[in-house]
Amino acid sequence: MPKMKTKSSAKKRFKLTASGKIKRKHAFKSHILTKKGTKQKRNLTHSTLVHKSDEANIKKQLCI
Repeated sequence: MPKMKTKSSAKKRFKLTASGKIKRKHAFKSHILTKKGTKQKRNLTHSTLVHKSDEANIKKQLCI
């Protein structure tokens, strides 16, 4: 059997933490920022963890 390829889109969007959780960035921070408040933009800056129900699907895409 050949090696499994990782999904390039998932590879670019997610990182693994040392404890095995998956880190992600918030959406809605790339454009059309004039109508969004400063507080909203500031809160979208920080990265967060992927929800537990989505972890298995993303790990499958990353071939982990």
